[in-house]
Amino acid sequence: MLLMGAHVDQSDPIAEARARGAGLSQFFLGDPQAWKGPQVAYPGGAAALKADAEAAHVKLYVHAPYVLNVATTNNRIRIPSRQHLQKQLTAAAQIGAAGVIVHGGHVLANDDPETGFDNWRKAIDGLTIDVPLLIENTAGGANAMARHIDRLAQLWDAISASPNADRVGFCLDTCHAHAGGMELLGLVDRVMAITGRIDLVHANDSRDAFDSGADRHTNFGQGNCDPEGVAEVVSTAGAPVVVETPGGVEGQTADLEWIASVAR
Repeated sequence: MLLMGAHVDQSDPIAEARARGAGLSQFFLGDPQAWKGPQVAYPGGAAALKADAEAAHVKLYVHAPYVLNVATTNNRIRIPSRQHLQKQLTAAAQIGAAGVIVHGGHVLANDDPETGFDNWRKAIDGLTIDVPLLIENTAGGANAMARHIDRLAQLWDAISASPNADRVGFCLDTCHAHAGGMELLGLVDRVMAITGRIDLVHANDSRDAFDSGADRHTNFGQGNCDPEGVAEVVSTAGAPVVVETPGGVEGQTADLEWIASVAR
């Protein structure tokens, strides 16, 4: 049976999963647009959340803040990004999370992308990774590390040189892939040929056209993603599925029901 859930508020991810009839919840440990350290809002703190989630058989995933960019050549962003990513990993381990998702990031327009790939390797070298770190493909940016399939291959080549490489996995986002210019049909095979693994799927429709570079999610049936391609991704990736779509319980439950109906 396909394990599914949604991106929810962190105050009670167990109740949020139950409200959607789901087996997992993904959430931020704080403000995704800020540099503050992770905070567990669940009553009783990290230990209580870990124990209660285990008892309820709800798997937890932590999404790192959007502001993190370990690839950049800007020291004022890259160095704090590494520090904050470590804090996210440590906090995620304390709540028993199944993984931490972080965007692939980018380098500046005039930078050599090889610098960004090597910055990723250095970051992986220096992290203590007690729960899997899942790098997510992104929708936009001409100099992004994980927007296009060729860049993903270069990123994985760099990461593979780290002794911590086995602790790094991949999160495939369907909206990001569509908006980033990657056809969904056949994408799982193309990604698996590079990474050897897909640990999580973010199943989202896209408000924007193919290769638009715009990261704007919407509910299934209201966007521009190829529904056959999304169905193939969720059916063949062999990974849990998270919807990051609007509409709260009602909208996300409908999206989860659609995924269950098309998954083969």
